[in-house]
Amino acid sequence: MKQLNTTKNEQSLNWVGKRVKRIDGPEKVTGELKYMTDLHFDNMVWGKVLRAKYPHAKIKSIHTLNAEKLPGVVCVLTHKDIPGFNGFGIVIPDQPILCSNIVRCTGDAICLVAAESEEIAERALELIDVEYELLEVVTDAEKAMTASAPQLHPDGNIHSHVKIKNGNTEEAFIEADIIVENTFYSPRQMHAFIETEGGWGVMDADGFITIHCPGQYAHRDRMQIARALAYNPERIRVISSPIGGAFGGKDEITVQIYLALLAMHTNGRPVKIHLSREESVIAGIKRHPFKVHMKTAAKKDGTLIANEVRAVADTGAYASLGGAVIALAIEHSCGPYKIPNVNLEGFCVYTNNGISGAFRGFGVNQVCMGIETHLDMIAEQLNMDKVEIRKKNVYHQGEISSLGHIVKSSVGTYKTLELAENCDLWKNRSQYKSEVSEPWKKRGVALATSFHGIGMGIGLPDYGAASIEILPDGKFLVAVGCEEIGGGNSTAYAQVAAEILNCDINNIKVVQGDTSRTLDGGTVTASRSTYTGGRAVATAAPNMVKLLTNTAAELLNVPPSKIEVLPNCLNANGKAVNYQTIHQYLFEHHRSTRVEGHFILPKERVEIEGSGGAPHHLYGYLTHVVMVEIDTLTGETDVLRVVSIPDAGKVINPQGLEGQAEGGAVMGIGYTLYEDVVIENGYHKTRNFTDYIIPTIRETPLIETFPVEDTPEDSGPFGAKGIGEVVMIPIIAAIVSAIYDATGVRIYHLPATPERIFNALKELKKQNVHTSR
Repeated sequence: MKQLNTTKNEQSLNWVGKRVKRIDGPEKVTGELKYMTDLHFDNMVWGKVLRAKYPHAKIKSIHTLNAEKLPGVVCVLTHKDIPGFNGFGIVIPDQPILCSNIVRCTGDAICLVAAESEEIAERALELIDVEYELLEVVTDAEKAMTASAPQLHPDGNIHSHVKIKNGNTEEAFIEADIIVENTFYSPRQMHAFIETEGGWGVMDADGFITIHCPGQYAHRDRMQIARALAYNPERIRVISSPIGGAFGGKDEITVQIYLALLAMHTNGRPVKIHLSREESVIAGIKRHPFKVHMKTAAKKDGTLIANEVRAVADTGAYASLGGAVIALAIEHSCGPYKIPNVNLEGFCVYTNNGISGAFRGFGVNQVCMGIETHLDMIAEQLNMDKVEIRKKNVYHQGEISSLGHIVKSSVGTYKTLELAENCDLWKNRSQYKSEVSEPWKKRGVALATSFHGIGMGIGLPDYGAASIEILPDGKFLVAVGCEEIGGGNSTAYAQVAAEILNCDINNIKVVQGDTSRTLDGGTVTASRSTYTGGRAVATAAPNMVKLLTNTAAELLNVPPSKIEVLPNCLNANGKAVNYQTIHQYLFEHHRSTRVEGHFILPKERVEIEGSGGAPHHLYGYLTHVVMVEIDTLTGETDVLRVVSIPDAGKVINPQGLEGQAEGGAVMGIGYTLYEDVVIENGYHKTRNFTDYIIPTIRETPLIETFPVEDTPEDSGPFGAKGIGEVVMIPIIAAIVSAIYDATGVRIYHLPATPERIFNALKELKKQNVHTSR
């Protein structure tokens, strides 16, 4: 029996590694695709959520009678109407579904309303009377950790504390030739997805509940819904695709439980909730703002010998994934370098500042600027090349990381730095810097490198699963639990399946994010979906080849070893059998037409004590080179050019990788220069896109992507590994360093707004005048 496998050489590949157009592209760009929040039904009712009026208060009473009497109101629900557990949260379910006695942020939900129209539902919310007793508001994470701060949760305000210690930093700092020490501040970033949180749900006459709501892990959403409803999860179906953007913002429960609760009270009618942008800003999760203090030591030859980090993350009112975010931040706080002496500490702290949670990069964004800026500062003091100091200190496969563990999986950092060193922008930076568009503008070129763990780390279940079914028309249905959130993983799954099945990619259909049609394959986070889902498909596909081969052998009355898998058919002794015939034969003989593939992600065996899940077994690596232009009269910064050099192992789809690299770069530009959700005294001053600036096509620079494929990951599908998050990380540090290269001022507080740059330039001018005297 001749079968295909994932070890085929480059020349024999038909689909993997090729620029395959996205299989979901046409219906998305033409608008044919209907997202769940686009759908309306004749008998639909509208759901609305009453949010807290204050960021921190006791609830003394809730009066709903006037709302219930309003004509057109179908139901009004409070915490008393929750049949099961009144709480949700991915790790710690500490967020009330509907608050009963206390509110901890203005995004807290108190009541649900279903009505005949959206307008009636909104009017009903106004008629609900909630009596509060105001409590002291906690807005500063550092202050929240003191004994004098009001305790927001029974266990105090420190949700999570992680610590990694390796070597002896005290001795290293004594022996050091150079020490740099700074404090860095990062902002609260909004996911800014096109489709705000929403969806619809319905309960049928038999009590079966179906929830259509965009999310990043349908099977986990179902579990949380069932827990809240005290319901059999097998009686709940969650459909989480298609999704109009996520970036981590739909990893946590959004409105799924609200929809299920209302569906139980609307007499079989579908109920829809769709948050306005303003409500999404207030109630939706954001990126954790960080304060990072870092102290780094080096010898005069540029060898890094010590790094101390203290990071404080504001997780807001509830945990969500805050503990995991601070753990990942600390794990990555030394960069992809081998520093023998480290003392790393992170705190995840409760405040009344909304809710923070998962966001692309997951804590690594906030710490990358520290170590990369320090490398540049050390190199400058030593008059050393910025690339050389990085190449000197990066670890390679088989070497010991700063955390003290041996890195066993593929490492491409050195290769990405070599490409960066030889790219046009870096080699000819002096020329490009001289070509300013106006005499009062200055240009700078800089680079930075970073990495990001793939998968969930130690201590958490991490697995992939996929099924493949042969259909009556001879095509194959590939079902993967991992949702498609914009990165194009559905196309990657189709490529892997078509490659191993040796069929045309047009014969592959992909279904994702549906608890009734897909196996539980884990969440679409942690840069894991291409690696994990692709490996699951690559595990299932040989099982399908075996099923096809054995069936064809029966049909042709030959041993399976005589069957040859040809493109889109099977053959033996000159006789061909097509897939339609095979399906018909299996159907007539009451045999399964479906196979499965399961995959457990490789992990390290020993967790670093106090780390909260480090180290990861797999990492993706990337180097960014950027050029910026600064208007010295206004402080405005334009990013003109970006070179993105990712190590993603084997690239499944170059076009998809470029899309990820470009989207990540633009998101990193927004994070570095523009974006910040402003919250004062627990109230959102930023409420929509009129006062929240995100990059548009006008702010999008020339972005070139040069992937490194010299280091394929043996455990991944065809050697691939994840890249979805690291594509936005090092550009942050690179932009800040390029601003310094252009102007001589360093920005330690993001975003690097025109005001901050202008004020820094003024201060530098004052210092220069003072020095000249």
